[in-house]
Amino acid sequence: MPSPSSDLFLKVRGGLIVSCQAPADSPLHNPTVIAAIAEAAINQGAVGVRIDTPEHIQAVCRRVSAPIVGLWKQAVPDSEVYITPEFRHAQAIAEAGADLIAIDATLRPRPNGETLTELITKIHTQLNKPVMADVDSLEAAIAAATAGADWIATTLYGYTAQTKHFQPPGLDLLAEIISQVKLPVICEGGVNDPSIARTAIKLGAFAVVVGTDITGIDLKTQAYCQALRDRI
Repeated sequence: MPSPSSDLFLKVRGGLIVSCQAPADSPLHNPTVIAAIAEAAINQGAVGVRIDTPEHIQAVCRRVSAPIVGLWKQAVPDSEVYITPEFRHAQAIAEAGADLIAIDATLRPRPNGETLTELITKIHTQLNKPVMADVDSLEAAIAAATAGADWIATTLYGYTAQTKHFQPPGLDLLAEIISQVKLPVICEGGVNDPSIARTAIKLGAFAVVVGTDITGIDLKTQAYCQALRDRI
């Protein structure tokens, strides 16, 4: 799932996926606003969007027909895994309309002792949805491919205890995964210039996900204001 000739594969290949998300305390964290941002991205040529929470996915489905990478960030007791950590979260975003389910596929212990293979198998068999494995390392990418993931993304590079000393985007990691894993590999995380996106595609990335640099009004404004304060 999906095959190289599938509609989803053909729609996304070589293009830009825009992550349309906002902090929970932001006025942008509103289904109608997120849906408008997603529609604007698609109108300007994005091939798909990455959306958090079932409510936001439902709203986006009403505005766009492009592929939706769905996820649900949820804190689960006694686990650092937070991107679609359990099957119930995957089920909720699938029912909301996600075309592809993004999950945390790092090597960190999963909630309730469930294995990555078990989660991916359930998503395939019970939801009939492909899986994007968000990883932080080559080892995690190989394990995710072995577990049955359909696509691999470098999303969590720089955001786990193992990789926090690295600064995304992980272009070296991207190249390593592409050379060793025979699945579509998505460049995601820290892409803040079109030239980086172009480089990722030249390296063999299947597609590129950009979030904060396009839709992160809150974080970008914070950064500019902090820079001005520091100069004074």
